[in-house]
Amino acid sequence: MKTFYWLVKREFWEHRGGFFWAPVITGSVFLLLNLMAIVAGEVWGGMHGFCMGICTNGTSMHSLANALDQQSMDKVGAGLDLVMYSSTLIIGMVLGFVVFFYCLGSLYDDRRDRSLLFWKSLPISDSATVLSKVIAATVVAPFIALICGVLAGIAMLLMFAITLSFHGVSVWHLLTLAHPLQVIVNVIGSIPLYFLWALPTVGWLMLCSAWARSKPFLWALALPVGTGIVIGWFNLLGTMNVGNGWFWREIVVRALFSIFPGGWLRLAQGMQMEQLGEDGPEHALDFLSIGHSYGVLASPDIWIGVVAGAAMLASAIWFRRWRDDA
Repeated sequence: MKTFYWLVKREFWEHRGGFFWAPVITGSVFLLLNLMAIVAGEVWGGMHGFCMGICTNGTSMHSLANALDQQSMDKVGAGLDLVMYSSTLIIGMVLGFVVFFYCLGSLYDDRRDRSLLFWKSLPISDSATVLSKVIAATVVAPFIALICGVLAGIAMLLMFAITLSFHGVSVWHLLTLAHPLQVIVNVIGSIPLYFLWALPTVGWLMLCSAWARSKPFLWALALPVGTGIVIGWFNLLGTMNVGNGWFWREIVVRALFSIFPGGWLRLAQGMQMEQLGEDGPEHALDFLSIGHSYGVLASPDIWIGVVAGAAMLASAIWFRRWRDDA
């Protein structure tokens, strides 16, 4: 177990730029863009006489905040929570690209720079090496990214509250309506789901990384996409009757894009994604909650993906054991 811990830590050390600095820089750019928008709003407001606080011909935000009833306060709190989720969504997109290219190079790079020979000289099994890379990609990387996302969301709320304070509008008591701990629990609690959901893509990319003699990216992309095109062509000719839409959705998309967080929500029972804009922020939070997210475990699709991903990882381990050329 201690050896496995150090293997995972080695992956973090060697790929700190993607695992740590990528989400940190993305969160910083996100905050910088919001700060630039605030400054632009201040300049524009000064030039055109627009006021953000107490206006002489209208009702102030402060008095509106004090007049909120319980239902409105719930909506405000839900809206603040969604702000924290928004930064997490952006950093989650970056996480998907980081994990994609990390998995593609995880086993191929060892053969290309011949460092595989050094690692094989150590008393470390190929299974432990491959699994440590899987844990780094599906547990360590999303944990760091999601924490950075929530912290960026909190920082953005504080930024807007400070800006309004300069205009004589105190909204600090409204920030107490947010639920940062609940958001953190939800995003951290989704990591086991991410692990299960991402296995088909992680398995496929690592299989290509271990098997391909060169250009694993082209193989990983060309095989599923090319197969989909061929199936569509045969369907067009009428010589096959394979669901083309099903193949692209369940094979191509699952093999290439399951490393992007949140894809499992479409399988969860209950509220549908198209309802989110209609039912208000509270219902959107229910859709993103742990209880709703884990409803996906009742779908056979996720378990089929887990089995397929495990089979491809087993194949990647076999290729790593026997292939040392690049």
